[in-house]
Amino acid sequence: MTEQHAAAPAPPADWWRSAVVYQVYPRSFADSDGDGIGDLRGIIRRLDHLAALGVDVLWLSPVYRSPQDDNGYDISDYEDVDPLFGSLADLDGLIAGLHARGMRLVMDLVVNHTSDEHPWFVESRSSTESPKRDWYWWRPARPGREPGTPGAEPTPWASFFSGPAWEYDEASGEYFLHLFSRKQPDLNWENPQVRQAVYAMMRRWVERGVDGFRMDVINLISKRVGADGSLPDGAVRADGLSDGTPFCMNGPRVHEFLAEMHREVLAGRGLITVGETPGAGVADAVLYTDPARAEVNMVFTFEHVDLDTAPGGTKWDLAPLRLSDLKANLTHWQEGLAAAGWNSLYWNNHDQPRIVSRWGDDGAHRVASAKSLGTVLHLLRGTPYVYQGEELGMTNAHFTDLAQYEDIESLNWARDALGQGRPVDEVLRSLAVKSRDNARTPVQWDASPNAGFTTGTPWLTVNPNHTEINAEAAVADPGSVFHHYRRLIALRHTHDVVVHGDYRLLLPADEQVFAYVRTLGDARLLVAANLSGSTVTVDLGADGALLAGEVLVGTHAGPVRDGAALTLAPWESFALLS
Repeated sequence: MTEQHAAAPAPPADWWRSAVVYQVYPRSFADSDGDGIGDLRGIIRRLDHLAALGVDVLWLSPVYRSPQDDNGYDISDYEDVDPLFGSLADLDGLIAGLHARGMRLVMDLVVNHTSDEHPWFVESRSSTESPKRDWYWWRPARPGREPGTPGAEPTPWASFFSGPAWEYDEASGEYFLHLFSRKQPDLNWENPQVRQAVYAMMRRWVERGVDGFRMDVINLISKRVGADGSLPDGAVRADGLSDGTPFCMNGPRVHEFLAEMHREVLAGRGLITVGETPGAGVADAVLYTDPARAEVNMVFTFEHVDLDTAPGGTKWDLAPLRLSDLKANLTHWQEGLAAAGWNSLYWNNHDQPRIVSRWGDDGAHRVASAKSLGTVLHLLRGTPYVYQGEELGMTNAHFTDLAQYEDIESLNWARDALGQGRPVDEVLRSLAVKSRDNARTPVQWDASPNAGFTTGTPWLTVNPNHTEINAEAAVADPGSVFHHYRRLIALRHTHDVVVHGDYRLLLPADEQVFAYVRTLGDARLLVAANLSGSTVTVDLGADGALLAGEVLVGTHAGPVRDGAALTLAPWESFALLS
């Protein structure tokens, strides 16, 4: 990778605070060559859509060379583009096209693990004496156990993708750690050679014109290693496996590693950085994102997207969402990062189901509920993320057959769940709500066959509702979700109170209305949304005076008020500036 390009003009150091990021999952965005898989040229052809929406940054999910075991998050070459998506020249064209439109590019950085086909791992696996052996987590079998037999794994840790987190390598007689797929061995960040190799790779991408990094599961890179090199077992469950997350999430050296990365790669370059940090709480996030600590600009938290999981269960164990719980959690994060640090704001991404189906109403109130969910998120303090198709109000896939699913996590879980005796209809119900494939159906560009995504056979079934829900129709309709999102994004660019204002929650116990006030100097922004399918009247008390403010954005004709009493139609929302 030798080609270099000038970066976009230097922005203010904290430009990302007023930015809005749009995530592209390239496999499902736009296909230019008819092979049924999205590619870089397809993205380039759709850049004017993003420019019309008004976003500032495109976050590109992985396009690196990969065997595609986990749809590109298993990388075999960090410095080349997989032919499935195009070439380095195509990526250069994307960078140039974005910069010409005043937008920037964030690349996905996946460095907790590589593919087992990466040359680093191939070399590491070649011999116990390999110079790269210690680039990964290799361990012998548990003492007293026959290597390669059940229960002989060095620890009983469970993989996030089901089964043990250790894979036996018969040739060398040892096991390697993989927190995800067995084709995704974990890198050993304790080894300084690994870190320097990663930093050198990052610097080359920045020199090529990349404007920042989204760091995949970055808080897993530091494991809790004993003085003798051992890893803890953890409490063993009924299935013989244990939860290893206490020993690999937010580990003892993670802040040291990120501070080193900042010094080596990021400092003084005006880049945007966001860390994906499962299991991180507010106190952790303050440490990761406090500018004085110089680690990353912001992190993705998972707490709010776990609120519809049954207590003590996995993501597949469904529970209804209580709005008061959601408000309490988002408020906790707003307040917790108010003095130092920064929030990432998101409902959707490539790992999360479509929000309008999950917590909205993807039937009669699809448009209004998509708008209102967007309103309450975008007007919080933090950097909003829009996932491809979210601006169209795209819905879950509503698959009804296991054969329709492609996602490795979903298929592994379904296999295990069925093997444990769970009824098929229960498994399909959980998949229909939570499978990652819900976010990965192709973007719906128009009402033509395959939604204008491809002229071939799409790799994942296009949602049949594309004849109604598509970009062409949304752009032509001034009342669409697309134009509502465009207005929300413009507010962040034009009103300082949206970016920098303080936050105060109203009506914390109300199970239908999400309302809050943002304040900056004399400016006060009242945001109110009825996140239910029933008309509701609430009393705002002393804050009722804010109802006289100017309507900046809304779903209906305007607030219906009687003094401090506010009546909201089903899924109605608005923002008023005083």
